[in-house]
Amino acid sequence: MTFLTRSMQNYQIIPVLLARQVNAEEVDRLSEWKERRYRELVADRLALSAGAGELLNDLKRNGFLLAIGSSAPRANLNLILTRLGLQSVFDACVTKEDVTRGKPAPDTFLKAAEKLSVPPYGCVVVEDAVQGVEAGKTAGMRVVAVTATRNRADLANADIVVDSLIELTAKDFTELLAGCRD
Repeated sequence: MTFLTRSMQNYQIIPVLLARQVNAEEVDRLSEWKERRYRELVADRLALSAGAGELLNDLKRNGFLLAIGSSAPRANLNLILTRLGLQSVFDACVTKEDVTRGKPAPDTFLKAAEKLSVPPYGCVVVEDAVQGVEAGKTAGMRVVAVTATRNRADLANADIVVDSLIELTAKDFTELLAGCRD
């Protein structure tokens, strides 16, 4: 049996994986172990997705403010940003510690918009998970979905669905926010 837990927080994932109710203390203990193990496993294997560096640079050059809204703990995000040399690229970061409800609730993205001082309608979310697409749409934001982990049909609620970040430029984001994208 396969469980799709991308964009979910541990309090949502652990009961699904264990197939039983779990008290808060056990969720905390298992979460801490899971996240520590994750950092050990990925630390030397991290790499940017194809086109990510170019897209981030293009967005920054064109005056976009950038935020990360992640369901992961801050320690995971810090590891990723440090290992990939992206600490200075993002203007705001939101992690599980910053919100009460994880995706598909819109809280993560709304908090990111708040930290950027940008209204939700002025934001574009880039997601690769159904829960993330739902969270972005519920937040009142435009959503670009990337088929990295799901097929196009699963991500069809997004405003744009692409197969790779290579397909995107800052112009696409500008047009999307203006409602001009095909």
